[in-house]
Amino acid sequence: MATPSIEMTNSLSHPDGPEYQLSVGEAVEGVYTLQDSLHLATPPPHPQEAPATSSNPLATTPGPPRAGVKISVCVINPRRTPPPFYRAGTAGSTVSTLGTYSLKEHEKESRSSNESNSDGKPPHKATNNRASVYVEEGNQLLTPALGKEGLKRKKPKTNLVKSNSQFISRVIPHDQLQKRLQEHSPEGLFLFANIDRAYQWLDLSSPTPARAQPLMKILFAKANILCHDINHFTKTTNHIDVVMGANTGDIVWFEAYSQKYVRINKGNIISSSPITEIRWLPGSENLFLASHMDGTLIVYDKEREDAAFTPETPNGLSTPENGVLHTSANGDLNSNPPLHINKSITSKNQKSNPVASWRLFHYRITAFAFSPNPSSCPYLAVVSEDGSLRIINYLKETLTDLYPSYYGAFTCVCWSPDGKYVLTGGQDDLVTLWSLHERRIVARCQGHRSWVTAVAFDPWRSCDGRNYRFGSVGEDRRLLLWDFNVGMLRRPKGGKSGAQRNAANRGSVSSYPAPGRASQATSRLRSDSSLLVDGEGLDGEGGCIEHEVESRTVTAELPPVMSKVVDEDRMSWLGFEEEFIITACADGHIRAWTRPSDVVNSSQVALS
Repeated sequence: MATPSIEMTNSLSHPDGPEYQLSVGEAVEGVYTLQDSLHLATPPPHPQEAPATSSNPLATTPGPPRAGVKISVCVINPRRTPPPFYRAGTAGSTVSTLGTYSLKEHEKESRSSNESNSDGKPPHKATNNRASVYVEEGNQLLTPALGKEGLKRKKPKTNLVKSNSQFISRVIPHDQLQKRLQEHSPEGLFLFANIDRAYQWLDLSSPTPARAQPLMKILFAKANILCHDINHFTKTTNHIDVVMGANTGDIVWFEAYSQKYVRINKGNIISSSPITEIRWLPGSENLFLASHMDGTLIVYDKEREDAAFTPETPNGLSTPENGVLHTSANGDLNSNPPLHINKSITSKNQKSNPVASWRLFHYRITAFAFSPNPSSCPYLAVVSEDGSLRIINYLKETLTDLYPSYYGAFTCVCWSPDGKYVLTGGQDDLVTLWSLHERRIVARCQGHRSWVTAVAFDPWRSCDGRNYRFGSVGEDRRLLLWDFNVGMLRRPKGGKSGAQRNAANRGSVSSYPAPGRASQATSRLRSDSSLLVDGEGLDGEGGCIEHEVESRTVTAELPPVMSKVVDEDRMSWLGFEEEFIITACADGHIRAWTRPSDVVNSSQVALS
């Protein structure tokens, strides 16, 4: 039986007309214009993959998990960093550089982590930046090995092109790959994109005809890539580390320039659950975090071997330093604590993966995001199908806050560039803004007509520390832009705000405190605004605070400044770059919208 041909060719177009323009306050800001519309070729199912038995969405035998197009953007040497707001310290923060990851280095290091040597290689020494140092100081077994010339960097061993693995179906590098890499400007944009079982490496800064031709295309056999991430700490002009998570539970560590890879969690030796999100730990060369559909978060090391894993603590319960297990609000031992620690990051058993394993009940984790200032605010925002937003201190392995959705599941999450706010989108068709420092909901943003699939802040707009621009896309095929300023929020009439209600009715906040400390869980908050001072209180001794659903009658509402249908299919990704807004849909369209010239110029003036 003849093997079906594989669709290989991407298509690039440049639509023109008013329907391909985004007007955002024309008199003030200008018009965003669609420059490139790239349609990724979607490969057919692998010949050995069982065909779908029914196209009926209500069928009892669904196909394998799939995700729309997700993008990882890589700029080797950006011409400029975002405006000063992206680096400004927040109220109560002691760190002056946040979003650029140019954090305070270890005392023995003399240079910033984002500097490079003359040969283009990063100046790795005894340690990484502070975020990684904190992790490694918790367990010396996680400290990278040192050689005569400093930190030893391992590379994947298996050649991707010559691999005979049954996991990879085919690899197609560009005929002139090396030439294109040599001609690529360090200031240009690399895109890594997934669509079903295909994974593509694209150069968005190449000449127009070549943009549609991927630098490399990887086709997997019976595995769909659902998520991926680039290590921005280790990237150089000749090195890019990428990790990918598949619906089979497999993880691929891929080094783009050498075209070599390592397969992690092979044979589901650690977890058989599909991977929904994967991210490098901020400032770490080796460690990355993956969320699985069974509700677990697992920290892996790209250089360690895998081993069969069983929880190290009985029933997965965590035992804090004081020896007290999590308890419920009435003081009884809680058999279902808010955070199970199956293996601690401080475990002495670090000869193999996993480095750490945490479980958040048995609901699917839909997304997570690291805070942008890990040295002073090492938090992780996690959203799941149970309709909750969890804030976790991933260094102390403690759950600090649990916020509920208005209804339905949360689907996406991100942090503001200064780490003060968390943004979520969900099945309630709402974009919700939360304040980490005030520990409350700030505003609900109405405008979508279906589930929200991606949210992101724009660090290149309104960057004065008081104003924020963020965007969202959803299954309604719409792109929405929002401007946020505390002074512009409209609070509905009647009722008390969340801060006022918390101050007046402390008993309405349920928590999981340690015995005898129930009052401390809420007394850490100010009686007037619940404001946290210098970040103190999030990791106090009171345990996790489980917040109430706040009524829409007392929550501020924020209307969008722009709303428009920008694609023909469900949207799946959104990103903001200096000169573009990039969107992607489930059908494979990647679209780059150029910013108005006055917006680009204004950001450049702010940096001068």
